[in-house]
Amino acid sequence: MREIPLGEIVGRIIIPSFFATMRMLMFATVLSGFFGFILSIAMYVTRNDGLRPNKILNYLLNIFVSVIRSFPFVILMVSIIPLTRFITGSSIGWKAALVPLTIAGTPFMARMFENSLKETNPALIEAAKSFGASDLQIIFRVVLIETLPSLISSSILSIIQLLGLSAVAGTVGAGGLGASALTYGYQSFNDKVMYSIVAVLFVLVIIIQISGDYVYKKFK
Repeated sequence: MREIPLGEIVGRIIIPSFFATMRMLMFATVLSGFFGFILSIAMYVTRNDGLRPNKILNYLLNIFVSVIRSFPFVILMVSIIPLTRFITGSSIGWKAALVPLTIAGTPFMARMFENSLKETNPALIEAAKSFGASDLQIIFRVVLIETLPSLISSSILSIIQLLGLSAVAGTVGAGGLGASALTYGYQSFNDKVMYSIVAVLFVLVIIIQISGDYVYKKFK
């Protein structure tokens, strides 16, 4: 097998794979963040000491989050292929990968966000109640503002988690950097391709973390 020049690896393999991974990551982050945020608010509000305590609903939500998070991602992807086909019309490609990525990312983000929301000082909530603030006002004007830096930190960890999952998704037909590392690197016995992609993923994680730390410091 001929030795592939580094320039060809970058132009023909890494760059297209990079943009495919970024598409997956961007849409999966938005979808998981949206559903995860709603789920985290529901869990936070229905806690025993929450704004609207509901022991049964809170228990069910926590069970749901724990069960989905316990599934290995590859098994989850395979087990929901019929659902993926129903939603996207296909079980391969980056669009199809959004279904399992969203399902896996939502409970992870929900738990991370919930832990951030728990950091709210109860005295602030009691003060808001004494002024006649509604539940929505307390959530959006007190809780979210108070915990914004922690929520940003949780978001960064969640994005990095989704990046790792997107690489795994690539090994089962989603495309992106994971698929290229497996197909053009590991299965083709080409260490140059495989480790080049590993380096790209490493740099991408560092960039996400540094950017997140910068935003965190701005809002802290």
